[in-house]
Amino acid sequence: MQTEPAADQNRAYSYLGPAGTFTEAALKQVAAAVGQEWRSVNNVGEALADVTSGRSTAAMIAIENSVEGGVSATQDALATVPGLRIIGEYLVSVNFVLVARPGTTLADVTTINAHPVAYAQCHTWLGENLPAHAHLPASSNVQAASSLLDGSIADAAIAPPGIVDHYDVEVLARDIGDNRNAVTRFVLVSSSRVLPEPTGADKTSLIIELPSDEPGALLAMLEQFSTRGVNLSLIESRPIGDALGRYRFVVDIDGHIRDERVADALLGLRRFSPNVIFLGSYPRADLQAVEYHAKYDDGIFIEARDWLRGLLSAEPEA
Repeated sequence: MQTEPAADQNRAYSYLGPAGTFTEAALKQVAAAVGQEWRSVNNVGEALADVTSGRSTAAMIAIENSVEGGVSATQDALATVPGLRIIGEYLVSVNFVLVARPGTTLADVTTINAHPVAYAQCHTWLGENLPAHAHLPASSNVQAASSLLDGSIADAAIAPPGIVDHYDVEVLARDIGDNRNAVTRFVLVSSSRVLPEPTGADKTSLIIELPSDEPGALLAMLEQFSTRGVNLSLIESRPIGDALGRYRFVVDIDGHIRDERVADALLGLRRFSPNVIFLGSYPRADLQAVEYHAKYDDGIFIEARDWLRGLLSAEPEA
């Protein structure tokens, strides 16, 4: 169960538009957004600006794809825009259709308009069926299709399956994605500092900088998790941008900041790293309970602290 802002009459939600995008499909999963204002924006930066300015309560943005990996624009924005928290995640199955203006046949297609990520996920089908085509990049999957009706030089476009519900285009081919199990992970980002309560099936997102570029630095960071039984479900590096060879790490871990093992790992990171950005603890979209060894139960950490407190206060040993 996702933790979301309570619905009222004065809330807006931003998403990468226009209508018909996979981002809109993710936002449709947010119960609190039903019946509220939805703001269609052009890019991640605009969506997050809506949140930080107060124009929107939250923004839905793509953060990871099962085929292409992390969405670098989102990762970089979350690292550089202060005051943001992830309050929920949502999964959307991803597949594509090839669409064209009415009357166009597959044999007519020589140029295809497509978002670069969608294009990359359709290479096999395109290579087999349209080996001589040219690619015209688009800003979104829906924009690729809508451009066909706005004078685009492209003959066809790669778009989401529901595009025909929004635009007068014909489907030339369905299920053209290379991986039919492809999934995109979206996150709902807010400026709220209120933490969702732990569910037992939670995820915590962090961005971490290494203190120095030296042998063992990455291992030392990873040990903050391994010695506390905390599993990493994602780790990716992104350039910091201030010098060549300087990177930050985008990390997702299993568990909630209120879990003792996770909290203790964050304390270790804080002592170790010059910059740790806490992006939030929130329910996992798949609702899969986090598994860990019993020696990392909350009670073990609490007992250890009590034991140390007793030593420091000269309490008699039991």
